[in-house]
Amino acid sequence: QVQLVESGGGSVEAGGSLRLSCAASGYVNWSCLAWFRQAPGKEREGLAAIRTTTGGRTYYVDSVKGRFTISHDNAKNTLYLQMNSVKPEDTAMYYCAAGRVSWWLIFSASEYNHWGQGTQVTVSS
Repeated sequence: QVQLVESGGGSVEAGGSLRLSCAASGYVNWSCLAWFRQAPGKEREGLAAIRTTTGGRTYYVDSVKGRFTISHDNAKNTLYLQMNSVKPEDTAMYYCAAGRVSWWLIFSASEYNHWGQGTQVTVSS
């Protein structure tokens, strides 16, 4: 049974840092791992992704580029999101996702078939 479990969320002041983790089990030959977030009343948006089949190439949306870093520890089968210089607009529920996804659809939530339960991140000003 495939399972993704996020941890590391919490409350932080603007300008601070957090590191989210996503422990995966029941691995099913994924090609892509990603982090998404969803704020109340907004659609789920992709933030960062890493391909497991092409040397760990990473992708970021502009809003987090230079502030967030995605990484994957193969030995622990754990995905990370290092969040630096956080802003109040980063407040949201954060989800990790896994699937076999073509790179041009890498931030399309509907392409991922495995999701974690989410971890809340709250940034105060």
